[in-house]
Amino acid sequence: MASTKPGERKLQILQTLAAMLENPKGEKITTAALAARLEVSEAALYRHFASKAQMFEGLIEFIESSVFGLINQISEQQTDGLLQAQAIAQMLLNFAEKNPGMTRVLTGDALVNEDERLQLRMNQLAERLEMAFRQSLRLAASQGNFPENEAAARASLLCSFILGRWLRFAKTGFKYLPGDQAQLQIAILLR
Repeated sequence: MASTKPGERKLQILQTLAAMLENPKGEKITTAALAARLEVSEAALYRHFASKAQMFEGLIEFIESSVFGLINQISEQQTDGLLQAQAIAQMLLNFAEKNPGMTRVLTGDALVNEDERLQLRMNQLAERLEMAFRQSLRLAASQGNFPENEAAARASLLCSFILGRWLRFAKTGFKYLPGDQAQLQIAILLR
């Protein structure tokens, strides 16, 4: 494993951390357990990350760049505000379903005993998601789908729905998939 390049090792650490978070029992992840899984010393982990919090920050950065990159694509490609909001909601549920370990980060479940700034960052992510829904729903209102003064309330409701589906997925040990019947439920929320 000594031939692994620094950037590759960093990615491997983050991928292993995400995989460990997929454990439905949600045990606390230690750097010792992470190092053992990677078959390296803890010191080797600290050559790439100054702390476990920094490892979680790496996962959060991946989540943010992936999710907001996809939201930007959807916003550019879809000019209908309602369809844009539906596509964003479906993408967020699909992202969680494909990345169960990261869903535990999204819900804050994996961050309970970690540095509080990590949870603050996830709270900011949720606010940014609501803002993205608000933009789509303001567009939908301007297109005559509902009164303008409903856009913010609908965005909040849609964001709460997404967070709730993520939480249910994580808290049930990934038993209840976030996307189950979601298309119909999202359509009901946006009527």
